Amino acid sequence: MKIQERISAFVELGKFLKQFSKEEIQITKHELNAQYFEEFKELLNRVSNENLWFTPNHVRASINGICQFLTEENLNQWLKKYQVSENNTNKNVAIIMAGNIPMVGFHDMLSVLISGHTFIGKLSAKDNQLLDFIAKLLINLNPEFENLIHFQSGQLSGETSFDAIIATGSNNSARYFDTYFSKYPNIIRRNRNSVAVISGNETEEEIKALGNDIFLYFGLGCRNVSKLYIPKDYDITNLLKHWEDYKHIIDHSKYANNYDYQRSLLLMNKIQHYDNGFLLLQENTEIGSPVGVVYFEYYSELQDIEQKLKLDSELIQCIVASDLDDAIPFGKAQEPQLWDYADNVDTMQFLTNL
Repeated sequence: MKIQERISAFVELGKFLKQFSKEEIQITKHELNAQYFEEFKELLNRVSNENLWFTPNHVRASINGICQFLTEENLNQWLKKYQVSENNTNKNVAIIMAGNIPMVGFHDMLSVLISGHTFIGKLSAKDNQLLDFIAKLLINLNPEFENLIHFQSGQLSGETSFDAIIATGSNNSARYFDTYFSKYPNIIRRNRNSVAVISGNETEEEIKALGNDIFLYFGLGCRNVSKLYIPKDYDITNLLKHWEDYKHIIDHSKYANNYDYQRSLLLMNKIQHYDNGFLLLQENTEIGSPVGVVYFEYYSELQDIEQKLKLDSELIQCIVASDLDDAIPFGKAQEPQLWDYADNVDTMQFLTNL
């Protein structure tokens, strides 16, 4: 399969998925519709019922993000800096995927296949249907993908033939991955969280947009903001009153259970905190916070925070701010581009160098 054929297939995949990216399904004329439209629609309903964290709104948000990737313009812009093989390679790349948000492993799957390699995927038990269906769509668009896409149901072992591996997991699983897969070229990803730096000069719109960075996917993604850096003497209640549009989140049973549990711990241990009925703000020097909680830390000088963020860079996925260079604008943490790599490790450079 030529590189342009790979690109064309993914562009068509994006057009099909775009129909499902909004609350009101927008039916278009697409070659996949006759066979797969109703089946995919039913699948989206099923995964939302089977994994309550995967609400229909969050599945749509994930689909919309993938659709932003899959335009010919974006794919060509992404690939132009790499020496991508014109033809299929003989390399097999294994991917161990996370399952914290819907289809979080899609970018890795795309990267392997667009590189011309064979994809061997180990899906998370929490998200084991959507990408499998995506593979079915790709094979229909170009039958050559049938020999290039394989899913491993059991544990990856020495019996599985692969030349490189990308594994995403917790800090504990990463230690296992480091040892078990040390003989292979690898990318091993660990726990990371995202932070926001508030200067005090933000507009109301920016503070409201920060709510999306916090609440989308219930805070379960590595790009969700879990820690705020706030100027000394800043009125923290100013934040809470601007996030009222997200109060419906407490109607979700799993989120509510986490919120109630964390609230009980704070009250029982007499730990000072702020509570608006659906989010807890707690002063804490840690970066990663539990579901239902966002940590905050005061600062005196912005340059002090810039230095601290550099020291903690291995723990941080992205930084949301308006007054820092190279930071992500408020509300855009969950809208990465193709070239915004997890853990700041260039996946395509790794794959094209195999």
